[in-house]
Amino acid sequence: MSDDATPLAKAKLLQLDSNFEHPIDEQTTSTVVQFNPETLKVAYANQVQQPSGGGDQRGTPAQQFVGAGTTKLSVQLWFDVTGQPEGASDAVEDVRKLTAKVAFFITPKKEGDKFVPPAVRFLWGSFQFDGIMESMEESLELFSAEGLPLRASVSFSLAQQKITAFVFAPTQPPAGTSPNPSGKGAGEAPMKSAPEGSTVQGLASNEGKGASWQGIASANGIENPRRLAPGQLIDLQAGVNIGVRR
Repeated sequence: MSDDATPLAKAKLLQLDSNFEHPIDEQTTSTVVQFNPETLKVAYANQVQQPSGGGDQRGTPAQQFVGAGTTKLSVQLWFDVTGQPEGASDAVEDVRKLTAKVAFFITPKKEGDKFVPPAVRFLWGSFQFDGIMESMEESLELFSAEGLPLRASVSFSLAQQKITAFVFAPTQPPAGTSPNPSGKGAGEAPMKSAPEGSTVQGLASNEGKGASWQGIASANGIENPRRLAPGQLIDLQAGVNIGVRR
C-alpha cells in the first residue's frame, strides 16, 4: 500500500457573473474553507396560498400554486487560528480575518445605480449550488488573553428562486493527484451516479460494458463492486480495456 495520503478536496465559495454562469476572477473573488462542513442541508419550498372567496364552502379549499418555488442550501463552517506554527509568516491572530472572506459574499456590490448581493457558487467535489447568500450568522467561540477572537462558526444559507435538481459538477482531483481514472481531463470523463442498490456489474451491463466490470471497478478504486453508495460517481469509461485473463 502506498504511504502517500490522498489530499483532501476542500469546499470553496466563488463569485459568479450576474447570469449565474461563470466564476469571476477566481484568484481574487473565491475562498477555500478552512475545514469542510460536516453536513449540507438542502430545502425546497413551493409558493402556495389559500384561495380567497366568500360563501359557505364545505371542507378545506385546495391550495393554489402562485409562482416559482425556492431551493435553499444551509451550511455551517468552522474557523480556528489556534495551534499555528510559531513565527509562521502567514499566521492569523484574529479569526475574523478568515470569516471576512465568507462575509464578502453577503455584502451587496454596486451594479449600475443600485447595490445587489453577488451571485455565489458553493462547490465541494461533485456538489455544486448556485444562488444568493440570503443570511449569515457568525459566532465567536474562543478568545485570547488579549481579547482577540480565535475560533468561530459561520452559518449561512444560499437561495435560488426556483426548484432545481442537484447539479453534479465534474470532480477535479486535488493538487498532486492523478486525473480521472479514464485518463481524460476534468469534465471530459462521463460520470455515472449510482442508484441505491446498484452494482458495478449492473451499471456496466447497462452501458454495454458488462465484460469489463472488473476493470471498471479496479480503475475507480472500488473495493466492493457489489455494494455502491447511493449517488457515488463512477467513470464507466475507465478500465474498459482491462481484460480478465482466464
